[in-house]
Amino acid sequence: MSTLLLITAAPTSIHAWHALGLAQALQAEDQEFRVFFYQDGVQVANNLQWVPDDQRNLSVEWQKLSIRLPVCVSAALARGITDQENAKRHQIPADNLAKGFELVGLGELADAVQSTDRIIQF
Repeated sequence: MSTLLLITAAPTSIHAWHALGLAQALQAEDQEFRVFFYQDGVQVANNLQWVPDDQRNLSVEWQKLSIRLPVCVSAALARGITDQENAKRHQIPADNLAKGFELVGLGELADAVQSTDRIIQF
């Protein structure tokens, strides 16, 4: 059974951490899953977020999974997150997309919805 984890919760939300925990558990069990970061969930891909030394960094924890990390480009741009290509296209002075994350269109979400057995939104 394949699962889509649709992450809409901001990184400061406990729900965002539950999404990571489920992803880690699915990966440990060799279960098929995909993730998609949307709405406030895209903030996890902001490389300029500061995290105190005594706290875990959610972005780094997602990167450790070594999976594809698609982020909605429109939601990201609306929240000040961009990659080098979109920064140039939209005349934004710098990029700040965290390593391992990828800006994609909503077509990718539509494809994920159609190709998975269940969707879990956080």
